[in-house]
Amino acid sequence: MDLLHDAHALAPVLTALRHSLHREPELGLDLPLTQTKVIAALDGLGLEITPGRALSSVTAVLRGGSPGPALPRGGQPGQAAPRGGRPRPAVLLRGDMDALPVQEDTGVPYASVVDGRMHACGHDLHTAGLVGAAHLLAARREQLDGDVVFMFQPGEEGQGGAKIMIDEGVLDAAGERVVAAYALHVVSRGAPTGYAATRPGPMLAASDTVHVTVRGEGGHGSSPHAAVDPVPALCAMVTALQTLVTREIDIFDPAVVTVGRLEAGTAPNVIPESGRFSATVRTFSDASRATVRAAFERTVHGLAAAHGVRADIDYVHQYPPTVNHDGEAAFALDAARDILGEDRVFPAPTPMAGSEDFSFVLREVPGAFLGLGACLAGTDPATAPMNHSPQAVYDDGALPHAAALLAGLALRRLALTAQE
Repeated sequence: MDLLHDAHALAPVLTALRHSLHREPELGLDLPLTQTKVIAALDGLGLEITPGRALSSVTAVLRGGSPGPALPRGGQPGQAAPRGGRPRPAVLLRGDMDALPVQEDTGVPYASVVDGRMHACGHDLHTAGLVGAAHLLAARREQLDGDVVFMFQPGEEGQGGAKIMIDEGVLDAAGERVVAAYALHVVSRGAPTGYAATRPGPMLAASDTVHVTVRGEGGHGSSPHAAVDPVPALCAMVTALQTLVTREIDIFDPAVVTVGRLEAGTAPNVIPESGRFSATVRTFSDASRATVRAAFERTVHGLAAAHGVRADIDYVHQYPPTVNHDGEAAFALDAARDILGEDRVFPAPTPMAGSEDFSFVLREVPGAFLGLGACLAGTDPATAPMNHSPQAVYDDGALPHAAALLAGLALRRLALTAQE
């Protein structure tokens, strides 16, 4: 609870940073303004700071124990040798920094000044919260039984920035592969501010996108027998894909297939040459993911043959499922109860069908992904606008909770490793 007390003292600084990030959101992998703000916010903490090469990331390493010489800004991760002649354990904390192509409609005084861009998913809170964790841990440097890697990541919203940072060495930035990794995600709906949840096993879904183009032969609407109409085939495919999920997928390893876009034709009396639809596919295991893909492709090609049309499928694997390690999830729940309060932390009963590229990190090292409530005070958590909504508003009061939770996970996990 001392961490939370000290985090509340940082609240004005973290709120100012969060509002600055919110006013000037950036998209994708190139976040130069955000990167500059993060580096400035870490100044004076004695961290080894390394900007990304292929993206505007920031990797910062805090050496526990004595401060030791800091790397010059831009130094290579892992350059500092472990002290004491033996490897030191390290823990990674992740905060994503990118915004969304959403036009803000909140009316808050710190609203986005960039048309068509908004921190609608709360990544500005993640970034500010991770900066807060760095401040809390730097003040407790002598208590750290190892090192902490702070992963400030662009490109979570579909560009796979975590994978790029892994390829650039973030997991080994302290000189040794991290023993565990943690991240959190705020929600504007579903939980009051400062309430946290996680679970062992699947926490979030895999996310795949599928684009299907159906090709026939165009003609006049009055003479369909003289054409090969792709429209009935498209309709049959969309309907069959819904049946596929209910009849071929184990309800205890579920899947979601949603066709979000369907288009064909230019006029009521014209049979088009082609039509297309796009779908999102969500699954919670590698096995279910493979099963759905095979069934999806079989269904589309089979119906294309039945209707005498051709179908081209572009099946794009995006993010794998976010799967918490059982022991790390249990550890995170216990630590969160001590940090935030026993009555503010609970096991998540089910996974969520959203996706996250922290999944790439959890495929490489043990760890856990947590949810943190940030529902604005005075609003109903059950009906508040949800993440990605133009009206989504997040409570600044969640910032101390985010900072304390991340810092506490690192502090306690390193202490646990030291006892092993």
